[in-house]
Amino acid sequence: MTDIRSRNSRDSKYADFEDLREQAITLRREGLSRRQIRDRLLVDNNDILNRLLDGEPAPDWTRRPNAKDDLRAKARELRLQGMTYDRIQVELGCSKSSISLWVRDLPKPPRRTREEASAIAKRGWEATLQRREEERRQTKQEAKDEIGTLSERELMIVGAALYWAEGTKDKPHARRESVAFVNSDPSMIQVFLAWLDLLGVDRELLRFHVSIHESADVLAAEEYWAGLVGSDTSSFGRTTLKKHNAKTVRKNIGADYRGCLIVQVQKSADLYRRIEGWWYGIVDASVLVSGRSLPG
Repeated sequence: MTDIRSRNSRDSKYADFEDLREQAITLRREGLSRRQIRDRLLVDNNDILNRLLDGEPAPDWTRRPNAKDDLRAKARELRLQGMTYDRIQVELGCSKSSISLWVRDLPKPPRRTREEASAIAKRGWEATLQRREEERRQTKQEAKDEIGTLSERELMIVGAALYWAEGTKDKPHARRESVAFVNSDPSMIQVFLAWLDLLGVDRELLRFHVSIHESADVLAAEEYWAGLVGSDTSSFGRTTLKKHNAKTVRKNIGADYRGCLIVQVQKSADLYRRIEGWWYGIVDASVLVSGRSLPG
């Protein structure tokens, strides 16, 4: 009996549905939320509440902000201008699946010509290259910031490793216990000179000369390297010219090609021996850190 009375009571509560719907719509248009309307009208059945509010949009204040609302509106605007999914993607940088969802109810633009398609593809590739370049630049800057300042010990170790990678070395079949460093990268030269300064090497003991292809602008290269090391071209040794081979397709051409700078340190046999000792000290220390033993 109790269940029958409860059901009859609920049915009578919603008997005048149209009157209840009119009240619900009025409250909705006044800006009330679903919960407020439910509590005001004592409607505890979600299905009934849905029917009462069918077709009535929710007030703006009840809608959750969506970060893509602006993109959606812009995508629809561009679609109405006749743009394809590809062009909208290039303009906004969002996925085609999102664009399709946002504009599927809008009319399709006329088919584009081959020239238009090519231009869009080019713009898309240029945008991709620009994005990649920005990512590359940001990664490099973050890595640079990680280094911060170098201690004297750190610079000493960096310089020793740098020399052993790029400097001339003594061989059993060719004894040359002297310090000479060759490189085309200006930053490598700068680090090497800073390292020599740290070691107390007198700049008067340094000799510079350029090695470059004969087809390049030799005078401009000499002036560039002289400016980098804070010297004068008149103090440079004779430039070594490399003969041009017409069969070789060289990439290092143009105004940025300046050949290599050779930095020689006079009376440097003792310094060379110390560099070699530092290098093998680095090797032994790194082996201890890694926990591995050297072969043999």
